[in-house]
Amino acid sequence: MSFLKEIQRRRTFGIISHPDAGKTTLTEKLLLFGGAIQEAGAVKNNKIKKGATSDFMEIERQRGISVSTSVLAFNYKDKKINILDTPGHKDFAEDTFRTLTAVDSVIVVIDVAKGVEEQTEKLVAVCRMRNIPMIVFINKLDREGKDAFDLMDEVEQKLGLTVTPLSFPIGMGYDFQGIYNLWEQNINLFSGDSRKNIEETIAFSDVQNPELEKIIGQKPADKLREELELIDEVYPKFERQDYLDGKIQPVFFGSALNNFGVRELLDCFVTIAPSPRPKDSETRLVDPKEEKMTGFVFKIHANMDPKHRDRLAFIKIVSGTFERNKPYYHVRQKKNLKFSSPNAFFAEKKEIVDISYPGDIVGLHDTGNFKIGDTLTEGEIMSFKGIPSFSPEHFRYINNADPMKAKQLDKGVDQLMDEGVAQLFTLEMNNRKVIGTVGALQYEVIQYRLEHEYGAKCTYENFPVHKACWVKPDDAKNDEFKEFKRIKQKFLAHDKYGQLVFLADSDFTIQMTQSKYPSVKLFFTSEFD
Repeated sequence: MSFLKEIQRRRTFGIISHPDAGKTTLTEKLLLFGGAIQEAGAVKNNKIKKGATSDFMEIERQRGISVSTSVLAFNYKDKKINILDTPGHKDFAEDTFRTLTAVDSVIVVIDVAKGVEEQTEKLVAVCRMRNIPMIVFINKLDREGKDAFDLMDEVEQKLGLTVTPLSFPIGMGYDFQGIYNLWEQNINLFSGDSRKNIEETIAFSDVQNPELEKIIGQKPADKLREELELIDEVYPKFERQDYLDGKIQPVFFGSALNNFGVRELLDCFVTIAPSPRPKDSETRLVDPKEEKMTGFVFKIHANMDPKHRDRLAFIKIVSGTFERNKPYYHVRQKKNLKFSSPNAFFAEKKEIVDISYPGDIVGLHDTGNFKIGDTLTEGEIMSFKGIPSFSPEHFRYINNADPMKAKQLDKGVDQLMDEGVAQLFTLEMNNRKVIGTVGALQYEVIQYRLEHEYGAKCTYENFPVHKACWVKPDDAKNDEFKEFKRIKQKFLAHDKYGQLVFLADSDFTIQMTQSKYPSVKLFFTSEFD
């Protein structure tokens, strides 16, 4: 198959939502349709079964939430699909923001009863900023929920989207009978039996056909006809180009847990979703069709296999082909590296792969060469934009609870920080280490992983800081900067990469500092020019 065909076959997308809207369940059902797994691990009862295919960390199994992004791939209708299942929990939003730099489109999952929730708003705002094409999946239709039209209004108002339904529910909750698929013009009847792998659909191009009453009953049939007329008048017609440009967002309805409405979503998705798109670097726009390989690290995960202390750097291939055992240029370290066992992910299995194409996600075994945002090329000096560290909102001193294991603790903290789980700051005054996180739950994850993966124990101590600001003076030699350093000495630290950080105890302090030392610039993300 030619290089261009391979690019056009690929669909790389992320699934985003508020926790508990059913993201991981949807991911599993997509894998089921793709034939990548035989049975869906009932996500609800993690205690009994092995948990969902995509939640591989013990702490995720215990809590029933996804805290790290999983990469899953499968083939469906001649398309190669790469799913990035992201954590919904807000404490792990940073991981999700970074994952959104690696996707070409997104599916937004919304709970029919709860509607649009806060985390969804934040994530959708990021997608809109980057013009990522979005499909909305309204989930859990077998439960009582909000009216379909009200939900679509809410999606438009709260998320700032322009929606057009491509499937529509017949009834809801207790009266839920099925879905009318506007995209394919057929009806999919809901049997309520989730054990059936795939539901039967009935082709139905004309809703005026009296057969409709026989299938769903007089009242529901009349109501459906009315609703479809209303859709016709109120919502814009679906145009693929508008969807690709981020101007319109198709909506599907279904129940992922009951395997319902998922096939419609997938069939439409593989037809309309974009193949790999060009990506901006600091020097130029990179087109996937270019011959030379470029790619960037958007995630690092340590100890994916607890039996082997391994670290994988996840690389999104942006252009060209990535070949096993071929040397590539690591832009930040200015050296060539080659990889003898690049991994691809097929459902829950990792496989060594000889060649990867744009859109693919490759896992590279990493001995400490990579950090998030690194770029690999065939020699060109460039780096991809938009993968910053955010200013943490929680800060704690980290203390070693077992003096015999100081080495293990240092190594563990070092590796977990490379993964981007949290950020490490070393105070200038006394070299004490402070861990900053976006959410409080990360401290638990860090403590748990240090003990179980590195055999090190730690304790925390509160550190009253409001925000971390990266410091960039106009002139490092001027008196104002020296004065700033002398006065603020107690609150200055260095991040993992040696950048100077000011740990401010309140917004007021930040304002005062900025007015008192105008030549010292403060930034809330680590990526600044």
